[in-house]
Amino acid sequence: MSTITTRDGTRIFYKDWGDKAAQPMIFAHGWPLSADAWDAQMVFFAEQGFRTIAHDRRSHGRSDQPWANNTMDQYADDLAELIEQLDLTNVILVGHSTGGGEVTRYIGRHGTARVAKVALLSAVTPLMLKTEANPGGLPIDAFDDIRRGTRADRSQFFYDLTVPFYGYNRPGATESEGVRREFWRQGMMGGLKGQLDSIRAFSESAFHADLARFDVPTLVLHGDDDQIVPFANSAPETVKLVEGAVLKVYEGSGHGLAQIESERVNADLLEFFQA
Repeated sequence: MSTITTRDGTRIFYKDWGDKAAQPMIFAHGWPLSADAWDAQMVFFAEQGFRTIAHDRRSHGRSDQPWANNTMDQYADDLAELIEQLDLTNVILVGHSTGGGEVTRYIGRHGTARVAKVALLSAVTPLMLKTEANPGGLPIDAFDDIRRGTRADRSQFFYDLTVPFYGYNRPGATESEGVRREFWRQGMMGGLKGQLDSIRAFSESAFHADLARFDVPTLVLHGDDDQIVPFANSAPETVKLVEGAVLKVYEGSGHGLAQIESERVNADLLEFFQA
């Protein structure tokens, strides 16, 4: 397996497909998944002439499962080390859900010297948690329920989570048992402690200052029926903070866009990247 070792000794697994001399794209996955969530996009864009890279976040997938340092700052620093150790420049960053937060925090902490463009899909930005300053966010009880479900019976909770994640509880939805099982498989590869820590990271991290540092073309894709990261308090607020950002709303669509809207996502991303 291909891995890098971070400064704190954690091994991060990554996949690296396509022409190594081509423009690189890095895909950052959502909770509790792995790099495998991006396989359809990685193959498509490698076939379009890009170099496609996706890593398993620490405590997820095939990466190490450290007890500590499962934080958004550390996720961003791991991404920076991946970029630096592979000596990547002119990078296109693509982040889904928690991965959108990871990409955003990377820019907040490390800037855009190596970055060409950014795409955020169903991202947790700018802040998920309801606070006095963020009254449209979700109450802490919602995230406590995720913690309880993950801790009590992670296997069943992950399987059940696929229903709202992919909008399979909506009228007319075409459910895929294969997609549900693949979500479960990826989730169960990760470490329980790190996944519990990650709930705090994706729900309580505020990205307003990070988004203010964006100075590269940015595309935001979000379903307006997202039951995991509700649309109203996420995508529209994100584009307000990023000058020139483009928002594309997927009407009636849910959270797992890379799977349930794969062809549309690929087409929209390709148009943006080639512009």
